[in-house]
Amino acid sequence: MATRYDVIVIGTGQSGPPLASRMADEGLKIAVIERKRFGGTCVNVGCVPTKTLVASARAAYVARRAADFGVKIKGVKVDMRRVKARKDAIVNSGTRGIAKWMRSTDNVTVYKGHARFEGPKTVRVNGELLEAERIFINVGGRALVPDMRGIRDVPYLTNSTILDIDVLPEHLIVIGGSYIGLEFAQMYRRFGSRVTVVEMGDRLIGREDVDVSDAIREILEGEGITVRLKAECISAKMRGKKIVVGLDCADASKQVAGSHLLLAVGRVPNTDDLGLDKAGVTTDKRGFISVDDELKTNVPGIWAIGDCNGRGAFTHTSYNDYEIVAANLFDGGKRRVSDRISTYALFIDPPLGRAGLSEREARATGKRLLVGTLDMSSVGRARERSETLGFMKMVVDAESERILGAAMLGIEGDEVVQSILDLMYAGVSYKQIERAMYIHPTVMEYLPTLVGNLEPA
Repeated sequence: MATRYDVIVIGTGQSGPPLASRMADEGLKIAVIERKRFGGTCVNVGCVPTKTLVASARAAYVARRAADFGVKIKGVKVDMRRVKARKDAIVNSGTRGIAKWMRSTDNVTVYKGHARFEGPKTVRVNGELLEAERIFINVGGRALVPDMRGIRDVPYLTNSTILDIDVLPEHLIVIGGSYIGLEFAQMYRRFGSRVTVVEMGDRLIGREDVDVSDAIREILEGEGITVRLKAECISAKMRGKKIVVGLDCADASKQVAGSHLLLAVGRVPNTDDLGLDKAGVTTDKRGFISVDDELKTNVPGIWAIGDCNGRGAFTHTSYNDYEIVAANLFDGGKRRVSDRISTYALFIDPPLGRAGLSEREARATGKRLLVGTLDMSSVGRARERSETLGFMKMVVDAESERILGAAMLGIEGDEVVQSILDLMYAGVSYKQIERAMYIHPTVMEYLPTLVGNLEPA
């Protein structure tokens, strides 16, 4: 005999809890299922812990540079146990907060355990069968462990397990030159480790424009990080206590040896053990649940929200999934995934803030473009803080005058880019920036200068 609910929410990442809460407010009876830790990737092994560690790493970096600002500090030591303890305290606070929220919400029943479908409207957890007309899958993803020669014969870390260590690696090898890998690379270099980044492609973060990739490499190498590109055939083996990573299967001399190995080569959805076949829910070849523009699966009454649907890999896209579903179910909305503008950040220091299309993507549209750049060394606040690395770039449709995209690599770039995002959603001319009065001294005040540098491209 199944226990009936109006709604079942599987997983408590960034979209599941607010959706459960909203539905409970609408008077529906909700079952929330969580098999591990409340809060999903972001709170436990993603944004919250990594940005907490980034903050500690930046504190060490700034302390070492104190003399540049006329401040004398005698020696800088990093206590990794205290660094980890600080991170753990912040993570645990978030996890407990979400658990308390769900357990104290009227009309919500929480189940701790692994959920598996037994049909399109039934889910079993801890031996109990639950039934609902609406089911929302919010199970997130995990680190991809590639089928790399020798990888099973060496100890390796992922973005999750590296958060458990409280020691400083003597030499950290990072396989993967994209967002997760580069954040950990700079972080541990600032803590005091030697760091080598190994990337199969011919440049870092290949989805970005070449000038952005090159500038990021320059920033990281400037801090002493070694970057090894074009490692098209990667292998791993032990040599004594060292982990040896081969970079070329045809040339054994091309290798790097380190004390620790971090795999940062992508993520896979947690969909392989949900019994989706019993519900008839389809996935793509990578395991992401196929959804339409309103996040509905092919099975009526089942939605997939968050990272597991392959329509976004960020906390903000997951939360936006919740907003789309809630608006369409309860507010008479007609919101669509395709209406949102891509935006994200790379949280190295200085950060990269991105909105909309890259210059390369914009050129592929065939539109007539205006492109403008401005070096951060021209920005007063950057000079005052002695943080002049990076540049701003804007791409505009010359005919409509609408902004197609922006890249802000530099101090406060992750914040500044969001003002550009607002203009893009508003659909107004880039010339609105020229007419605005910005606060001095800030990074934002140089946006009119950036716009003044727009030229046909």
